[in-house]
Amino acid sequence: MESIGYQMQLTLKRFLDYGMIYAPNQIMKYRDEFEYTYTDHYKRVKQLSNALKSLGVKPGQAVGMLEWDTYRYLEAHWAIPLYGCLFHTVNVRMAPDQIAYCINHAEDVVLFINEDFLPLIESFKDELKTVKAFVLMSDKKDYKLQTSLPNVYEYEALLKEQSTDYEFPEISENSRATLCYTSGTTGNPKGVVFTHRELFMHTISVCMTWSLFPNGMNFRANQVYMPLTPMFHVQAWTVPYYAFMMGCKFVFPGKYEPDKILRWLAEDKVDFSHCVTTILHMLVFHPDAEKYDLSNWRVGLGGAKLNRQLATRAWELGILTQSCYGMTETCPAMTLGQLKPEHLDLPMEDKITYLIKSGIPWVFSQAKVVDDDFNDLPQDGRSVGNVVVRTPWCTHEYFHEPEKTRELWKNDWLNTGDVGYIDNEGYLMITDRNKDAIKSGGEWISTLTLEDAVSQFKPVLECAVIGIPHPRYDERPCACIALKPGETATAEDVRNHLLKFAEEGKIEKWWIPDLPEGYFFLDAIPHNYIGKIEKTTLRKMYAEMKK
Repeated sequence: MESIGYQMQLTLKRFLDYGMIYAPNQIMKYRDEFEYTYTDHYKRVKQLSNALKSLGVKPGQAVGMLEWDTYRYLEAHWAIPLYGCLFHTVNVRMAPDQIAYCINHAEDVVLFINEDFLPLIESFKDELKTVKAFVLMSDKKDYKLQTSLPNVYEYEALLKEQSTDYEFPEISENSRATLCYTSGTTGNPKGVVFTHRELFMHTISVCMTWSLFPNGMNFRANQVYMPLTPMFHVQAWTVPYYAFMMGCKFVFPGKYEPDKILRWLAEDKVDFSHCVTTILHMLVFHPDAEKYDLSNWRVGLGGAKLNRQLATRAWELGILTQSCYGMTETCPAMTLGQLKPEHLDLPMEDKITYLIKSGIPWVFSQAKVVDDDFNDLPQDGRSVGNVVVRTPWCTHEYFHEPEKTRELWKNDWLNTGDVGYIDNEGYLMITDRNKDAIKSGGEWISTLTLEDAVSQFKPVLECAVIGIPHPRYDERPCACIALKPGETATAEDVRNHLLKFAEEGKIEKWWIPDLPEGYFFLDAIPHNYIGKIEKTTLRKMYAEMKK
């Protein structure tokens, strides 16, 4: 059949172009430093694209960035992929040896570096094999370059040298756009690649799901948006792309400082954010939280399970929260705690029950639970199995890792490594990561359900459940507990609290940890760079405590 007409490519440029058509005078604010318009932003994006050319960067090469959540990061999120390069958002929370590994594995030719991370890069500069130029960034107006790195440029000076006249090249929607690395808890981190089309489809799905359905995030055009997921983590969930398309005011927090974030949320009347549960926990339990009116704020949560304690505390402050389940390889959207029509008139306590579930699929997404032979399990709320998903945006490859890519896509479904079940209303509930699952006496115990129950005990600030060895049952659960400042509680108190949950049929009685081994009180629960609880660390801490 003869091909007639222009085949428009689904690239990130579509979001940038529409935002400039719809709201060229909208404001983007950075901390208390300054603000500028979409038009100013667009000019700087073009200057950055010209800067890449001046640095000798060729389309298809990788360019890395170590930065806080700033306007500069968003400029790079447009300019680098639209120039035709692979944008490597370097995870600044990784260990130095892992960061060096990722930069070399990505084959970055240029590194953009916030001055805060300059000593880090200088510490292993001789190990970097492919980097030909370094661009340093700072909030200081009079920033002077002082570094042992070779071939160094200053970001603002580099941009000033460039023309604002730049014609973005026509590129394929299937060209690589972004690269981010998994945490690498077992072996080296894996590079997760997304094409323009994958990012486009993810953005459209998230936009439709969060904007069109009632009693959810209700994220609309012209609202105020503050990203609180690190912009190095899966493109800040692609939300900045469609926030710009919808003409939203941006409030960039830079480096996270809870007292300042609370003030900005109130002063700028922020409508929407997305973040990991630890960030929200830090904010709503902050001693100053009740001084501010946060009733305008809606928050999508990921990274770790949103439990009832956190959702209820947020609601007490007027904040509506919604659970989002995903992983780096899924860009990250898979499912979310979406209310269905029959839930809209429920009292808030019952709505929270649904809002904290792993949820139903986003628009255009699919999820199911299968047994070890890949047979579908019934949606009965009891049959626990392996969670697999399909979406138009899941990563198509681990960078330079074909065997691991094939393993990820076994049976043509993306294998998440999580276990869970689907209830008779179609809601997915994640019960564990495979590596964290507890099998006691041949039966599965849901650590996430136990954690949710323990967290509802008022003295508890945070809880994580791990498996500990048992001579008869192989494993038993242990509740690792951090108490709120000034609160006290004993193992017996927590057990009595859980017994009430068992009497109400919310948990199985045999799930309740044993006295005294099953209760481990500590000052704080350890988390990784995106807020996930480090259960490997907890197991080591427990073993040391038992010696």
